[in-house]
Amino acid sequence: MQGFGLEDGTPVKLRTARTISSADAHPGDTLDFEVLEDVMAKNTIVIPKGGIAWGTVTEAQPKRRMGRGGKLDVNIDSVRLVDGEKAALRAVKDTKGGGHVGAMTGAMVATSIVFFPAAPLFLFMHGKDITIPKGTEITAYISGDTRLDEAKFQPAKTDTTTAAITNAAMTLVDVASTPPGADIEVDGKFVGNTPSSISVSPGDHEITVKKSGFAVWDKKVSVSTGHINLSADLTPASQ
Repeated sequence: MQGFGLEDGTPVKLRTARTISSADAHPGDTLDFEVLEDVMAKNTIVIPKGGIAWGTVTEAQPKRRMGRGGKLDVNIDSVRLVDGEKAALRAVKDTKGGGHVGAMTGAMVATSIVFFPAAPLFLFMHGKDITIPKGTEITAYISGDTRLDEAKFQPAKTDTTTAAITNAAMTLVDVASTPPGADIEVDGKFVGNTPSSISVSPGDHEITVKKSGFAVWDKKVSVSTGHINLSADLTPASQ
C-alpha cells in the first residue's frame, strides 16, 4: 500500500476481556478484546498494546433438548487506533480460496475453534453450551487497506521547559470500574480504558465512564494537587 497506513491482512493479537456463553448471550451483545501487542506503521504505533477491540454477537442459542448443543456466533468488528478512530477487522487473514475455505473450516472444527471468513466468528466448545472464556487469545486481521493521517500519530512537539512546567502541574487520577474495560472520557474526550491512571490539569472536569450494555457513569471533579481515585460501579442499562 502506498502512503501511511495499515495493509489488508495485518495481524492484530487480541485477548477476550470477559467470558461469554451461549447460555446467556443475546444477539447484539458486544464482546470486548484487549490488544496484546503494539501494531506499527513506518515505526509509528497506530494500534497500542492495551487498547480495545470489539466483536458483536450475531446469533446465540442456549443448549436445547434432545442433546442439541447451543450456538454462539461472534463477528469480529473493529479496533481502536491511537488517534481515537477505528479500523475494521476480520477473523481470517485471507478471504480468498474457494473450496479451500470449506476444507480449512472442517479442519478447525476438530480443534474446537472455528473461523468463518464470510462472517468472522469463532466458537469454543464447552459441554452443551458454547463458551468463549475470558483470556482466550486470537489473532484478527485488518480488513482492507486502511489509509491514515500520519500527523495524527506523531507526538506533539512541545518546548521542553513548557512541558516540564505543565507536567509538574498535572494531577494523576486513577479510574477503575466494575466491570472493567470501559471507556474513560475527560470533558467529552476519550483518554483510555478502565483501569487507567490519567493525567488531568488543575480545575473542574467531568469524568465519564461508558461501557456497552451499562448505564453511563459520570462525576464532576475539582482537581488541584495530589492523587485522586475514582471507582465506577456500572449498572446494567434498562432494557
